[in-house]
Amino acid sequence: MIPFIDLKKQYRRIEKDVDLAVKKVFEHGQYILGPEVAELEKQLASMAGTRYCLACSSGTDALLMALMAMNVKPGDAVFTTPFTFFATVEMVALTGATPVFADIDPDTYNLDPSKLRETIRKVKAKGKLNPKAILVVDIFGQSADYEAIHAVAKEFGLPVIEDGAQAMGATYKGRRVPSFGLIGCTSFFPAKPLGCYGDGGAVFTDDKELYDKLFSILVHGRGSDKYDNVCIGLNARLDTVQAAVLLQKLKIFPEEIELRQKVASGYNRVLKDLVKTPSVCKDCVSVWAQYCVCSDRFEAIQAALRENDIPTARYYPIPMHLLKALNYLGYQKGDMPVAEKVSGHVFALPMHPYLEGDVIEKIGKVVRSVVK
Repeated sequence: MIPFIDLKKQYRRIEKDVDLAVKKVFEHGQYILGPEVAELEKQLASMAGTRYCLACSSGTDALLMALMAMNVKPGDAVFTTPFTFFATVEMVALTGATPVFADIDPDTYNLDPSKLRETIRKVKAKGKLNPKAILVVDIFGQSADYEAIHAVAKEFGLPVIEDGAQAMGATYKGRRVPSFGLIGCTSFFPAKPLGCYGDGGAVFTDDKELYDKLFSILVHGRGSDKYDNVCIGLNARLDTVQAAVLLQKLKIFPEEIELRQKVASGYNRVLKDLVKTPSVCKDCVSVWAQYCVCSDRFEAIQAALRENDIPTARYYPIPMHLLKALNYLGYQKGDMPVAEKVSGHVFALPMHPYLEGDVIEKIGKVVRSVVK
């Protein structure tokens, strides 16, 4: 079976360095907020181009921390995409606020700025919810169109929160994800382009006041010390072992981004005219968290790939507004036509920096055998 994501091959490349880094943590014994965590935060902030970075226990907690730091609460509307992983929307709902969806761009699958503007206007006209924030997702490794989104945000006086979990390290007009929000969030889930060996995440900001609030939330609403609790918070720290792993992975991350470009180019070549291949905007460099293609014959293609021991995956077969957990929001089929169409036809092929050319050729031949 061809691996969908080959973390073992990556580990073999950095095995010695990872083992030594983890052993060092075992030797000094500072398993919580050890020196590796601070060093990781410093290097991540430098890479993202933000003043501050705060490592945390998962991308999901990063989102929740951001929403809590911005005082998102019941009665607020948070505008976001219906085409994402549930955690994005789940954390909005967990605060008691109302997720409000705007449809996506049919080519990039990111939030459509024109639909976002239209949706905000409708909510303001109804007057039932307080527009609070825009939560943007950088889907499949490519950043959203932040120039257009920030224009909408400025028009309505709304802050932007960036969910860059799938696109850490990607660039938009020379700037890196996740530096485009008042608060940016990312995940270090093992399958992400930059992943640890467990759960992990981080938040990014240039705002010192927000950073201080985020740190308080990170550690049970801590004030001057751990027994001076000044707000309701979480237990959301990144453990030192995971930080040690990430520091070693960061050393090869720039090269891995380049290797992902080569894999994507290989796919684009062998799949041309067979399926709709991913669209990357001219101002963007994707980190290719997934390589997703679109076809109305996806079921037949996936079946043929399985017969040849090639794994595939669906992202996301049910758009957020049609999930059972969000029935209370009152959305119906047809409310988000682009997201619904994409959800019904998109599937992902194996993607990682070490995917070999002969495997890409084999995948292309299998797809061609179905389509042609």
